[in-house]
Amino acid sequence: MKKAFIKLHIAIILAGFTGIFGKLITVNEGLLSWYRIWLAGILMLMILAVTGKLERIAFRDFRRISLTGLLLGLHWMLFYGSIKYSNISVGVVCFSLTGFFTAILSPLINKKPFVLSELFLSTLTLAGIVLIFSIDARYRAGIGLGIISSAIASFYMITNERLAKSFRSETITVYSMLGGALALTPLMPVYFYFFPVATMMPSWSDWGYLLLLAFFCTVVLYMLQTQALNRISAFTVNLSLNLEPVYTIILAILIYRENRELQWSFYVGLALIVLSVLLQMLRVVRAHRNAEEPLLAD
Repeated sequence: MKKAFIKLHIAIILAGFTGIFGKLITVNEGLLSWYRIWLAGILMLMILAVTGKLERIAFRDFRRISLTGLLLGLHWMLFYGSIKYSNISVGVVCFSLTGFFTAILSPLINKKPFVLSELFLSTLTLAGIVLIFSIDARYRAGIGLGIISSAIASFYMITNERLAKSFRSETITVYSMLGGALALTPLMPVYFYFFPVATMMPSWSDWGYLLLLAFFCTVVLYMLQTQALNRISAFTVNLSLNLEPVYTIILAILIYRENRELQWSFYVGLALIVLSVLLQMLRVVRAHRNAEEPLLAD
């Protein structure tokens, strides 16, 4: 359990840089996500092929994993759209609603009873979001995209949790990236029709940022996240990922001085989100310790 939390926290730190890259890379959110998922899939395929760890799977399983990859690609498009239509801080805070959607959707999809503690902690996160944007509503388009993005991310995490019980983390990562890229490609002409771009080719600096994003913040990040899902529930992973805004906002303040755009309500709402994560961590650790304690004889 401890190793799983360490891997999860490293993944969260890497996730903190994704918003920064979204601002640094100048191509629009559609192209950014499309290049990212292709580069990540190819890099992962090369790494597994060279190390001899590439696992062959049936076409039926590939289709199943590809659906997860498509959800991931759509999540990225909306997430980066949220950043580009607002700012980094707003985009990553909206992502915190993933835990809220998971607490509701996971019991419905898995046909399990609702967990009151998860609903309470998710509501605490939702209260933080509402507090932030009920007072500061300058970025409505970005907020809307961010909310939809977090809902899709929740579906991704729930389906990924199921896959983690049947496949290795490396297998899920490589086939979800490649399958997601193949599934996303036919949709791109429709996207370009509604959101035309001047050029399909990124600049040299964009290529450099895309490679860093694809390897460290995609391949390494999602492998660690999938490994963590073997020991930790999708709700806990999603709620823990709410710490991502803390790292990203610190970077955004240091690099882009975004603190000049944020009001006091933002920081109070962010404090509620962090509190919900800490309470969930304490709940999971306490439950794990109780499970390890030997039963006393009567």
